[in-house]
Amino acid sequence: MARMKAVLVAVDGSDVSDRAVRHALDLIAAGLGAELHLLNVQPNLGGAISAFVSREQIDSYHREEGQKALASAVAIAKQAGVATKVHIGVGRHGEIVGDFADKLGAGLIVLGTRGHTGLAGVLLGSVAQDVIAHAKVPVVLVK
Repeated sequence: MARMKAVLVAVDGSDVSDRAVRHALDLIAAGLGAELHLLNVQPNLGGAISAFVSREQIDSYHREEGQKALASAVAIAKQAGVATKVHIGVGRHGEIVGDFADKLGAGLIVLGTRGHTGLAGVLLGSVAQDVIAHAKVPVVLVK
């Protein structure tokens, strides 16, 4: 596998997300990636909420929640001695992750999955499926 400019890891602060970060760090340590980018995607709080809350308050909320979700991933990368670039996006997970991968020139997207299948996967929806549908680069799922 050729060396990639960047590896993008979509994180949500969960244990599975932290495992995805560790996997990406292993790839970088093996010389397969040059840069580590961490991305948290916050849900869009538009619509009725924006009638009662200012845009600045919504932006601040997204920033605060995104930073909380990124905290453990940043700490893991720091402990490994790998510099990271962090990003917070707002919107539909698959679209935002795919757009960031394009913008960053990422050669790979890594994300954790809880492994919901069957009826649970259909009812809960799948962030992984959404990312795969929108990604133009390989996606590695870490369980």
